[in-house]
Amino acid sequence: MQASGLHFDRGAAYGEPKRLPVLEDDPINPITPYGISKHTVEHYLFTYRFLYGLDYVVLRYGNVYGPRQSSHGEAGVVAIFCEQMLAGIQPVIYGDGTKTRDYIFIEDVVRANLAALDRGDGEIFNIASGLETTDQQVFDVIRDRLGKSDLRAQYVARRPGEIEKIYLDIRKAERVLGWTPQIALNEGARRTVSYFQQAASKVTAQR
Repeated sequence: MQASGLHFDRGAAYGEPKRLPVLEDDPINPITPYGISKHTVEHYLFTYRFLYGLDYVVLRYGNVYGPRQSSHGEAGVVAIFCEQMLAGIQPVIYGDGTKTRDYIFIEDVVRANLAALDRGDGEIFNIASGLETTDQQVFDVIRDRLGKSDLRAQYVARRPGEIEKIYLDIRKAERVLGWTPQIALNEGARRTVSYFQQAASKVTAQR
């Protein structure tokens, strides 16, 4: 096992990108405390490698989603939409639905983590789909999977510090780790929606 430490980041560390897709060596300019906290750990890892020889790999995730995701986390929009739609609550989209993110299914992330245990020592990798997906597209695919075609989102003002558009260049992970994402958004949404439907059914049955 090559890496004695894995650090899991998110695209939030990049801030508003100057170009798309974002490469690992593009400028790091986080515009939220959350993004700052993620990037700070990378500096500590570099320092500990220099001082003590620490082996590490940094994985900068896109927006991870999948079954069992908490709707209370920083990046749980898929889980939030699933739970709200199943409960008959009108989901909120911050902005007009055109903000973009890079969504990656949890199984693909797990495979990237395993690959990084043996390869990529001391390096940084973007782990994402490499695709730009709008808030509206995420809303639509979940709504369609749930069969709620009449449901409409509620659009409210964007929150301060939210990035307008971002998706990540994943060619380095493909080249060095031998990793590529396998689960497209439609399939990942199907699996995720199925999980939340089953969870909601269990709660209803217990009442």
